Amino acid sequence: MPTPDNATIIEGQRQDWNRVAGGWEKWDRLFEEQMAFVNHRLVADARLHTGLNVLDLGSGTGYPALLGAQVVGPAGSVVGMDLAEQMLAAAERKAKRLGLNNISFRTGDVTSLPFEPNSFDAITSRFCLMFLPEIPKAASEIARVLKPGSWVAAAVWSAPDKNPSIGLSMAAIKQVIELPPPDPTAPGIFRLAKPGELAGLFQQAGLVDVTDQDFLADWTYGSADEYYTSLIEIAAPVQNLMAKLTDAQKQDVKQRILQAASNYTRGGRIVFPMAIRIVAARKPV
Repeated sequence: MPTPDNATIIEGQRQDWNRVAGGWEKWDRLFEEQMAFVNHRLVADARLHTGLNVLDLGSGTGYPALLGAQVVGPAGSVVGMDLAEQMLAAAERKAKRLGLNNISFRTGDVTSLPFEPNSFDAITSRFCLMFLPEIPKAASEIARVLKPGSWVAAAVWSAPDKNPSIGLSMAAIKQVIELPPPDPTAPGIFRLAKPGELAGLFQQAGLVDVTDQDFLADWTYGSADEYYTSLIEIAAPVQNLMAKLTDAQKQDVKQRILQAASNYTRGGRIVFPMAIRIVAARKPV
């Protein structure tokens, strides 16, 4: 079976993210409450402050681009990039509600940035780089458009066993239908989970002062049903697999997911541990 080329992979991802954009906007408050610490950590590690011009890669519905725009203020600016125009449309609506006039969004491929060398004072990226078919090329592009002395800070997911809320659904589906083993080198949620992998790519791109840390936290839901519903509405890979199931199989998977999620009940809520790999680096002066 032929391997999809990079353009085909990127187009498929664009369609997937556009399809779930409504779900991401629907559950926006939950994500904002649960993931605020990641946004603040990225803003800190990228050394954002008043007056900087910032690029945010894989902005989706606006994270951490919107926080970045608030930090750099009217004297600075933020450009948010993403493949999916419908995700960015949601980000634009939020920026308008927040009264942010120093932020703009544009669709594009992170592996081919449409900017001149040394264009940005900082770059942030949350849960984007692991989905790219050409991560080394993206790292080189990041290094190219950063100004000397400036920082990039990126968040990717750490190991599957540290993030049960992500793997739980796939495990349930595997109990109902046979799935091929995942290709560890293919774009995917855990593609950059290994310690040192993204850090090494940044170093190969010429960046220095690289830090690489597993950032541990909790991810909570009001109930197992809330977890299941949000998962089905935002997780494109899960949607793709569920679409192949019969109605009976879908119900079977749902019950397995609900049961597995209930094992994480604590204090009347569903509380999952999670681990996020935060990698930061600086372009040499």
